Amino acid sequence: MTPIRAFAFGLCALFSPAAQAQGIEVPVTVEVLPGWRTADGTHMSAIRIDLGEGWKTYWRAPGDAGIPPRIVWAGSENVDGAALHWPVPEVFMSAGMQTIGYHGSVVIPMELHTPDAGADATLRGTLEIGVCDDICVPVSVPFDLVLPGDARHRSPEIAAALIDRPLTGAEAGAGPVTCQIAPTDDGLRLTASVQIPAGHGEEIVVMETADPEIWVSGAATSRDGNHLTASADLVHLAGAPMSIDRSGLRFTILSDGTAVDLRGCAAG
Repeated sequence: MTPIRAFAFGLCALFSPAAQAQGIEVPVTVEVLPGWRTADGTHMSAIRIDLGEGWKTYWRAPGDAGIPPRIVWAGSENVDGAALHWPVPEVFMSAGMQTIGYHGSVVIPMELHTPDAGADATLRGTLEIGVCDDICVPVSVPFDLVLPGDARHRSPEIAAALIDRPLTGAEAGAGPVTCQIAPTDDGLRLTASVQIPAGHGEEIVVMETADPEIWVSGAATSRDGNHLTASADLVHLAGAPMSIDRSGLRFTILSDGTAVDLRGCAAG
């Protein structure tokens, strides 16, 4: 799990009815679902986001013009790590730009590591998200919530969201990912290849690195039978030299409401 102090990207909103931002009323309602303490001693909670008609918010990798979600922890108790279980996102096209996220309502399970598995846990911090319709509005929401250590009832809402997840490579019949990295004028080009049966409809490959300071372009994809190839450009936001940890690369293949999550790649 990600250490709590370093957890920057990965939620979408907490508390607040229609949030106010920059003088604009944003139709978003957010609720923390308290969840339950698991047999492993973690706490399975979730964030529920309800958006007004036509509005959307973003996945962890928001695409060309989205606003990445960010959470800043401050003063949480009995929580020292967090892992989000993102439901399969949607792909939106607007003004020729591709973004990735959710509309309507979404529940994002959040698994928290609780060192004292039998005690209550307290979540405190501030959540920053983007919510968009014709315009995009940044919304910042503080939160403070106690999660009972004796909670055992499994929430059907959270359980359903855990089912709505990307397939693993094994579940999708994918072989290992191989990748090549080549220099460009301002960064690097990453080309990844994998043997995987074709999905239904257009396939979009999202590439992510382990370093949030590295910007990754949208990927150009091609397919030859069961062989899928995707290529994207990588640029360091500060213009600094880059080294890519192949084990930290993540590839998500989105196609017609389904997703496949592939981790790491070998030199190809």
